[in-house]
Amino acid sequence: MSSGLHDILRLASVIPVIVIDDVRHAAPLAEALVSGGLPVLEVTLRTPAALEAITAMRRAVPEAIVGVGTITQLSHVREAVDAGAQFGVSPGLHPELVTATASANLPYLPGIATVSELMRARLLGLSLCKFFPAMQAGGVSMLRTFFSVIPDVAFCPTGGIDARNAGEFLALPNVVCVGGSWVAPTALMRVGDWSQIRMLARDAAALVPAARS
Repeated sequence: MSSGLHDILRLASVIPVIVIDDVRHAAPLAEALVSGGLPVLEVTLRTPAALEAITAMRRAVPEAIVGVGTITQLSHVREAVDAGAQFGVSPGLHPELVTATASANLPYLPGIATVSELMRARLLGLSLCKFFPAMQAGGVSMLRTFFSVIPDVAFCPTGGIDARNAGEFLALPNVVCVGGSWVAPTALMRVGDWSQIRMLARDAAALVPAARS
């Protein structure tokens, strides 16, 4: 069920988690991140500009893999597909969203935070999950616990991860990549400092998960 998602997530060590207020920022942001070595982008459904931004990124930077984040309703699945999203991400786990994304052929990364949720995800046939909110839910120690009980599920931890601690997560055997907003800061987007964002992306792209080393 997660083979397409595995292929996507293995393209980058860090997936920028993007909150975009102005659709005019979409194209230059995508260009900066991709040229910096981060080809997989997650645009969260936290602003009215999100869906239009996904379409703009796909059009301006065809080599980018653009997904939609914060899927919390069934209607979001169709909206994501219509906008051109290539994968979807949720903060939590719900069987109806797993079914809906599968029906829409949308590779899907649901979020889990506990062992019970992890067991439920495994029973639903999932082998990849988002660990969210990573720092608040136990961080590196919790992921080590997950690996000790269910080692065949891999993770993209997100939530409280930045340049200072990303390496700790990527050193774990059950971490494929991490997600974070530090490579696409709102303040830099607002002033159009795409060169600085490109530098942040290059630094992030240099991180290598243990699973690939």
